[in-house]
Amino acid sequence: MIAALITVLIWGVTFVSTKVLLATFTPVEILFIRFLIGAAVLFLLSPHVLKTKGWCEEKYFIAAGASGIFLYYFLENASLIWTSASNTGVIVSTAPFFTALFSKERKSKYFFLGFASALIGITMMSFGSLEVSSSGLLGDMLSLLAAAVWGIYAVISKKISSFGYPEIQSTRRSFLYGLLFMIIPLLFWNGVGTERSVFEIENILNLLFLGAVASALCFVLWNVAVRKIGAVRTSVFIYLIPVITVVSSAIFLGERITIISGAGTILTLLGLFLSSK
Repeated sequence: MIAALITVLIWGVTFVSTKVLLATFTPVEILFIRFLIGAAVLFLLSPHVLKTKGWCEEKYFIAAGASGIFLYYFLENASLIWTSASNTGVIVSTAPFFTALFSKERKSKYFFLGFASALIGITMMSFGSLEVSSSGLLGDMLSLLAAAVWGIYAVISKKISSFGYPEIQSTRRSFLYGLLFMIIPLLFWNGVGTERSVFEIENILNLLFLGAVASALCFVLWNVAVRKIGAVRTSVFIYLIPVITVVSSAIFLGERITIISGAGTILTLLGLFLSSK
């Protein structure tokens, strides 16, 4: 449980770091650099090559790389172009709903009540986004799609944890497959030819934070938590992310919350609380 708590505390601030980096990098560039750093750190921690039992296991690492490493973070980063960091943080926190939907665990009436409350809350937040920007709705929808993808990844990571491999090596394997999926979009969506302050100290520190801490360290801790207490119970800790994100976004980015967005945030968090029963 401590591993999951540390992870979500760090992940709650990553939306702010990514928002800052989007002034210089494209979403897929941030993604590629972040996980390249993460994979390098994990290799330094454990240089031994992971040997799986063949395709029967390898396919799960490929699926994890495609969903949780590439697609989830690509959608999340892209959403930050059109909506606020606080909105993205709150909406992607609905991932536990999708984790439960995709898992075989029994759902209670509280789960469905919470799901309905959260959907109403997200709808209100999206209308609140329109008060700030006409493109906010697109960003919010991308955030919701990212949450659904994370639900798929959570179930896959639970399966991978059952193989009994060391967390560092199995996490690095997923990172490497995720990097492979990023290559094609990286070729078509990059900032080549633009004048950008790539090597500013602020950019370097944010990339190191996202790569070494939020990716390498946190993914290992997350997989440890999944193995110890299960995918659904671990995902419950994601409920803390929106609170951390809203506070950090207000402090570091000066983001304001409209009345409708605020009410939507409260309904979404209420839904998450109900579903945890």
